Amino acid sequence: MEGFRYTSLIPVRFRDLDGMGHVNNAVYLTYFEAARIPYYLLLRGEPEVRRADMIVGEITCTYRSPATFGETLVVGVRVREIRTHSFSLDYRIEDQATGRLVATGVSIQVAYDYAAKQTKPVPTQFVQAAESYEARALQAAPAPGRAERAPFEPGST
Repeated sequence: MEGFRYTSLIPVRFRDLDGMGHVNNAVYLTYFEAARIPYYLLLRGEPEVRRADMIVGEITCTYRSPATFGETLVVGVRVREIRTHSFSLDYRIEDQATGRLVATGVSIQVAYDYAAKQTKPVPTQFVQAAESYEARALQAAPAPGRAERAPFEPGST
């Protein structure tokens, strides 16, 4: 998959379908997660998911074509950019057999200290690992006169 070093293969299961025989819209977020978690652990160099230090703060999905039972999907994920307390990921889902574009997406992960129950800066080691793996600079330069969006706080509205 062009532009995505990290990919996961996901077979479409019968349980993923809606009444029309297409993959249900909510399942695509699960497909994103199935690629995001191992990619994130790879970048962190940490195989234990319970030591994860991020929360998904926002996620979007754009549907391009329906996926159906029996297809195998390729899900690509990559870091788009890294900010002070968060980083964004791009997703792309294609049909393995034809290369047909099925969906795209973006999520924002917020670095989070579960013990302190508050956001924290994205660790330097993560930034370095992501830039090394993706072979490009990922830290976003602050826009002149604009502060980074307020960090996500669970339970706040």
